[in-house]
Amino acid sequence: MKSALVVVGSLNMDFVVSVEHLPAAGETVLGRDFQMIPGGKGANQACAAGKLGAGSVAVRMIGRVGYDIFADHLKASLSAAGVDVGAVHAARSQPTGVALIWVDRQGQNSIVVASGANHELAAADVEAMRHVFRGASLALFQLETPLDTVSAALALARAEGLRTILDPAPAQPLPPALLQHVDILTPNEGEALMLLGRPPARVSAAEGPELAGALCRLGPKTIILKLGDQGCFHYDDAGYWHLPAFPVEVRDSTAAGDTFNAALAVALAEGQPIDRALPFANAAAAISVTRLGAQASAPTRAEVDSFLEARAG
Repeated sequence: MKSALVVVGSLNMDFVVSVEHLPAAGETVLGRDFQMIPGGKGANQACAAGKLGAGSVAVRMIGRVGYDIFADHLKASLSAAGVDVGAVHAARSQPTGVALIWVDRQGQNSIVVASGANHELAAADVEAMRHVFRGASLALFQLETPLDTVSAALALARAEGLRTILDPAPAQPLPPALLQHVDILTPNEGEALMLLGRPPARVSAAEGPELAGALCRLGPKTIILKLGDQGCFHYDDAGYWHLPAFPVEVRDSTAAGDTFNAALAVALAEGQPIDRALPFANAAAAISVTRLGAQASAPTRAEVDSFLEARAG
């Protein structure tokens, strides 16, 4: 019998434009290679998990869309990846969310999100999620839906016996009550500093233990600090360790964090130990940044397995 994981979060249609450099305030730049690509952090993670867990993990998505053509495309993209979209409902009061994304030659990006229907996933809807959580082993969350909804859904998932993973993006302060229901917190350096009330800065691997330890004291049981090309850093009450990144040529980093979280969730839902789950997540994220787009960049399980085998040899 398949294990199951649930993704609670956002669905957006991404409008992606490649540019030579990201525009400064008041600057107009000429773009190229416009694409309209299914996205949203929740949907990105669900889609990647569907691809990576095909045959081993059933993936269920909870979210909101509008009554429009973008909603049809988003649900079709998830279904094609094997994701159950039975709990993705349409809200009449708002259009489907959209994201405007600029990607420069180095693969760095700037993103503006109009959340639309994602804000209609209300705390009052959380009790209706209970039947979706039942039978699953793990639930994956982000912060592109209302915070009170995320907090209530985290608590419900815990009550139903699921292990919870929170990707605290986009960066924002979080109440202690929410963090108390998080088993695994997976911030990047900017999100970690925001949660701790510290100013933005470049974080080195050497600073990882202190930063992760401070985050653990906020409530989560485990911290996985994502440091981009410096790899990731695992911290819990048993100790800490650093896993270097795989060197690749970056084309677009848009959904690297989403792919990492999806791969981590799939591996853990399969029952893999953390020392195998993290390299798997690192490899999936490394492959994703070599491709343009969000959901389109997520690799298949065969691609990740082949990538790891090639580097183990």
